[in-house]
Amino acid sequence: MDIIKVEGLTKYYGKSRGIEDLNLEVKKGDIFGFIGPNGSGKSTTIRLLLGLISPSKGRGEIFNKDIKKHRYENLKNIGYMPSEIMFYKGMKVKDVISLSAKLYNKNTEKEAKKLCERFNLDCNRKVDELSLGNRKKVSIVCAFQHKPSLYILDEPTSGLDPLMQKEFFQLIKERNLGGATIFLSSHVLSEIQLYCNKAGIIREGKLIACDTVANLSSTQAKRVNLFGIRDIEYIEGITDIHRNNTGINFLYSGNINNLIEHLNTLDLEDLTITEPSLDEIFLHYYDEGGEK
Repeated sequence: MDIIKVEGLTKYYGKSRGIEDLNLEVKKGDIFGFIGPNGSGKSTTIRLLLGLISPSKGRGEIFNKDIKKHRYENLKNIGYMPSEIMFYKGMKVKDVISLSAKLYNKNTEKEAKKLCERFNLDCNRKVDELSLGNRKKVSIVCAFQHKPSLYILDEPTSGLDPLMQKEFFQLIKERNLGGATIFLSSHVLSEIQLYCNKAGIIREGKLIACDTVANLSSTQAKRVNLFGIRDIEYIEGITDIHRNNTGINFLYSGNINNLIEHLNTLDLEDLTITEPSLDEIFLHYYDEGGEK
């Protein structure tokens, strides 16, 4: 069952591009990572899904209901964390949480208390006195206290310290095991690798890849480090060359036998051949030549 489905979704801000012809499906029970650099269109997509802005063209559905026509009905069963946290000044944490609960017309007092204790949040402090990390904690409680079936989270871990990030993802896994679907935008690739089963990569407003994290991470390329030399004759398959004080390294995706034959002709001090990092695997999707 598709929890989120969009077809040809496009948004322009005047002449400026938001997103273009986005096609996307998120199945029930997915933890879906939405990856892209800042300005790629992640937040625009999320605001369209929530009905906060209107598309220039295209359509979208959440829970098989149109994102615009059934906006308020959909929002009742969505937990949303924006990337930028803003609250009414002068309000106490407990008042913000209570106001959020009233918007869903639910009594969430018991669950809110558990979440505040879990994230070490002082409910009696005023929100404008809080650090970014503690404001994020308030946002977590507001998004999770009513136990929705879909969570839409826009860069949710920015500002959280490592311990709270770990606790946050533990909460996500618990809700997911309970049947909830997670849509998580991030530019932190390690988060996607560790916690998501599927991912979409967006660049300059266009979805350029969408698959399981395992398939997106698979590659034939190897990272080759050569020590004692700073130059190498080009052979097919060599890309992303870097030089440093100890030697040269590059990505190689050609025939490994051809590479070894060529390396045998060089006066090397040492060499290593390793799997590329996740960052390197994904970054080729962002490069002009990496679109698939």
